[in-house]
Amino acid sequence: MPDADDADHADHAWMRRALEEADVAATKREVPVGCVIVGADGALLAAGHNLRETDEDPTAHAEIVAMRAATRALGTWRLEGATLYVTLEPCVMCAGAMVNARVARLVYGCDDPKAGACGTLYDVGADTRLNHRFPTTRGVLAVECAERLRRFFALLRAEGKK
Repeated sequence: MPDADDADHADHAWMRRALEEADVAATKREVPVGCVIVGADGALLAAGHNLRETDEDPTAHAEIVAMRAATRALGTWRLEGATLYVTLEPCVMCAGAMVNARVARLVYGCDDPKAGACGTLYDVGADTRLNHRFPTTRGVLAVECAERLRRFFALLRAEGKK
């Protein structure tokens, strides 16, 4: 069984991969949030990044994009045994989708003080009233994740957009 150092190393490696997705989002002028989903076997199932502006779809958050790709790849809506890595704490919609998909574990980078639903404003993944719960690891590469968002929004402000 892997020890805590091995798990920490894997979490950091997968979060770096999620940061690559966030960088792709930024090149598309999307809020730089990236997500990867890893199967129980430790292999990448899917990756995604925000596409709300590109797709003109309010549900096209990085987590939803990645979960849709992962379920297509697996041929089932269940993501049992999967770990979802995302650079920003999921919102209520995404956390709810994770419950419905039966995601086994969540690892995220930085907290979202305005919409965070996995420990900051709400804790959807730990709510005992729901039919599924998942453990959450917070703060993996939090500084790097937050810096992507700070740079993006500073650029928008400098361009006179909100």
